[in-house]
Amino acid sequence: MYQYHEQLDLRKQLAKCGDMPAGKWSMFQLAYEAEKQFLSSSFEDFICLDAIPNLVPFPHQIASAKRVVNELHGRALLADEVGLGKTIEAGLILKEYLMRGLIKKALILVPASLVLQWTRELNEKFAIPAFAQRNEWSWTTYDILVASIDTTKRDPHRSAVLTQDYDIVIVDEAHKLKNSKTRNWQLINQLRKKYLLLVTATPIQNDMRELFNLINLLRPGQLGNATSFRSTHVHSKRNPKNPQALRTAVGEVMVRNRREAGDVLFTERFVEVVPITLSKEEQMLYNAVTEFIKDAYTKRKEAKRSVLSLITLQREICSSSYAALGTLETMQKDKRNSEGDRISLMEIYHLAESVPTYTKVNRVIDLVKKIDDKVIIFTEYRATQDFLLYMLQQSGIKGVLFRGGYKRGKKDWMKDLFEHRAQVLIATEAGGEGINLQFCNQVINFDLPWNPMRIEQRIGRVHRLGQTRPVYIHNFSTINTIEEHIVHLLQDKIRMFEMVIGKLDIILGTKAFEEDLMKTFMESSDESEIRARLSAISHRVQRSDDDQLVNI
Repeated sequence: MYQYHEQLDLRKQLAKCGDMPAGKWSMFQLAYEAEKQFLSSSFEDFICLDAIPNLVPFPHQIASAKRVVNELHGRALLADEVGLGKTIEAGLILKEYLMRGLIKKALILVPASLVLQWTRELNEKFAIPAFAQRNEWSWTTYDILVASIDTTKRDPHRSAVLTQDYDIVIVDEAHKLKNSKTRNWQLINQLRKKYLLLVTATPIQNDMRELFNLINLLRPGQLGNATSFRSTHVHSKRNPKNPQALRTAVGEVMVRNRREAGDVLFTERFVEVVPITLSKEEQMLYNAVTEFIKDAYTKRKEAKRSVLSLITLQREICSSSYAALGTLETMQKDKRNSEGDRISLMEIYHLAESVPTYTKVNRVIDLVKKIDDKVIIFTEYRATQDFLLYMLQQSGIKGVLFRGGYKRGKKDWMKDLFEHRAQVLIATEAGGEGINLQFCNQVINFDLPWNPMRIEQRIGRVHRLGQTRPVYIHNFSTINTIEEHIVHLLQDKIRMFEMVIGKLDIILGTKAFEEDLMKTFMESSDESEIRARLSAISHRVQRSDDDQLVNI
């Protein structure tokens, strides 16, 4: 039986001791444990720390948990930077409340791929009897339940949870609650709960309203109503007004630890750019796509949707011509495109189809062979992912896939195969969220997203607490393409890999960053203008460090 269950019953058992033989050793031990656990030196002391022998929390984790329990009254936004152990802080808070007898029924809502991971960690590290939700009866069968938020928000599950009274609700990857009009946000808002923990490294991504929506779940009225929040705190949707006042208000419900200010020593991170020179045929294909995109942008500036899809095509070409074939075929059949555009797209399709070699793919195979250790390869596109797996297997390299759409059991199976049987895990963005892979220390960014936070999320899968080896990041950069500019901007100008991503994400917002990049590449007349505009973006970001909401 778990220790906190024993602890809650100790005094009841002691009441029966009068009938036991005097001096019985087991009764003495029982009395000793009862007094030790119930008579701590002060209410602020954490009694749970002696009850988790399989875990030694870091000081910043203990301090964060104590602050939530003693100052924030169990309703808090845990917003530590990637890799600092926010889930450990949530586990400590849950364990402490259980041992104090303040809660009994808990609901932990997480992405589907993390349900089993959360369940295992609560059981193994905290001796908390958590169960994974598997059917409709789970909601009323178990007191401590871990469930997928996507499953929970759908009926009949939604109706079942809304009839329950929960002592505490914990939501992982809580940035998915940023929109108050979504079913996710509305579900959390409607749950009957005493305590609430929201866990995310990115409390703001695109818009100041996202922060308001998160805080409003925790403490309605903390930032006023929507109208007063806009007038008091919002200069524009991505820039705060009165940042110091907003920092103070947010700080009353948020805990945020940063790597650079913490007491944790992370292993070194080594980053290299791997330049890729395309073959003659590949460069011709890329140039043809670029010309087509610029021509389309000139004609259809008002059609933002079309331009964004064309930019995606350009980036797919940088990933692999194979990845672009499906997109080209779909666009060629799209009747919204003019007859002339469809003819041009068919010509580009034939160019992509006739590419004889895949320079970037061959380079990754050579690099994996040289590393001779476990490697995670990240790509943006499923077509590239499938093609990489095929080409690696043809070279005798065992690999597995990891991506969204897999059920939780399959994701767990893929992770296990990677750890014990395969050398390579080929992941899309689904592999950059939530899973812990400290047994690996090599990351290849086969192609880079424009969202800087996604890169840090990727790296954070291996460069996190528990990593004992240096971490090596290999960023592929195709020369004379859009990708070359992105690599240098992210690495050199914005100091992406110097652990200031938290600042960047909150200052600029990923959506603004992507929009700026799109305009830069579409509206610049030559390479020198591209470089000048990208430099201006980076200077604006760095200059904003002291002016914007950098510490929330």
